[in-house]
Amino acid sequence: MDLLTANDRHGEYPQSWYAATADAPGPFPAAQGDVSCDVCVIGGGFTGLSAALHLAERGYDVVLLEAQRVGFGASGRNGGQVGMGQRLDQDELEKMVGKDDARKLWDMARESVQMVRDMVAKHAPDAGFTDGIIHAMHRARYVPEDHAYVRKLNEDYGYDLIRTVDREELRELCGSPAYHGGSLDMGAGHTHPLRLAFGMARAAVDAGARIFETSRVTQVKEGGTVTVQTDKAKIRASHLVWACNGYLGNTQGHVAARVMPINNYILATEPLDDGFAKSLIRDGHAVADSKFVINYFRLSDDNRMLFGGAESYGYKFPKDIRKLVSKPMLEIYPQLKDTKIDYAWGGTLGITMNRMPHFERLQGNVLSASGYSGHGVAMATLGGQMVAEAISGQAERFDLMAQVPTHRFPGGVALRWPLLVAAMLWFSLRDKL
Repeated sequence: MDLLTANDRHGEYPQSWYAATADAPGPFPAAQGDVSCDVCVIGGGFTGLSAALHLAERGYDVVLLEAQRVGFGASGRNGGQVGMGQRLDQDELEKMVGKDDARKLWDMARESVQMVRDMVAKHAPDAGFTDGIIHAMHRARYVPEDHAYVRKLNEDYGYDLIRTVDREELRELCGSPAYHGGSLDMGAGHTHPLRLAFGMARAAVDAGARIFETSRVTQVKEGGTVTVQTDKAKIRASHLVWACNGYLGNTQGHVAARVMPINNYILATEPLDDGFAKSLIRDGHAVADSKFVINYFRLSDDNRMLFGGAESYGYKFPKDIRKLVSKPMLEIYPQLKDTKIDYAWGGTLGITMNRMPHFERLQGNVLSASGYSGHGVAMATLGGQMVAEAISGQAERFDLMAQVPTHRFPGGVALRWPLLVAAMLWFSLRDKL
């Protein structure tokens, strides 16, 4: 089954609230004939768009190929949360790479959030940026650990934008009895991701990049000069960037063995009365909870509840996404039981074994960046800049990220799904304990 069209029509955005409220650039033409460039970027999400923008600003002749439309994949379908830090906590990173490199990864993550703020301000003001993510613990036994981690960030990393929240205050901030305490990170925030992607695309074109949509890559020959084939074009480039994340398929088998696609789902309610909306999330922060299969939610700028939850494995989305996501939403907010659902959509993201991004120099002039594991709005945007730096000869940050271990999934591409399903079933049971 074709991952690009298993759940979507060719060249069309999904029926999401994001797509309904964003003005797409282009459409850009399909690549045709013989094309030459300095850098060919495959993938029109945050990584690819950021790489194209930063490379074009450095004077490179850049061609970006997108099989569907820019922002079509996870970059334009996600929860819009711009989280602080890496996907793994600093405690785990310190054990994995040592304290010095863990500190560098933290600093990069802080920069990535600021980069999104700057991108919104400069290139996508309609995307907006609202401060604050609440980390909500769904079990009382998780609260002491969460609060200890807040203290670690305060004391060891000098990060004073995060603070602890007790159960009573969390109930005031997030009008649900489901949580026992947690933390509030005012350095993080949320945005309209598809508007952001569109703004980055327009900025890349303004800087001189050439974007081609509905241009699916069919063959790649790597070497001193890279040749990328689509059904209508042959692109020759000095450098190649793989930026496909969950929609890579098996086009690049080495990366596919380490970055696996999974599906996640979001619904959008009808617009809510202002008082009712504030009773759900008082100050407009985003919320992410402590479940392994995470619930994440926020209010839109027109007072809709945007609620993400549930996962599936394999290519096809479930038939009734509304029903699937309404279940966890009503567990958190039973007061929404009579609220109409206007939109429900799914998207495919890329995960790695340890949930850290997979950056790799596949050969001297071929780079790959993907596997953001649900933490990609900020890190993918910075990742594109780090790709541009590496191609420009300043590879220190790209190489640091590439040194973080991301192992092959057991069983390879053929067996990774059944093994992951078994693991996820165990974790979903743990969530209930």
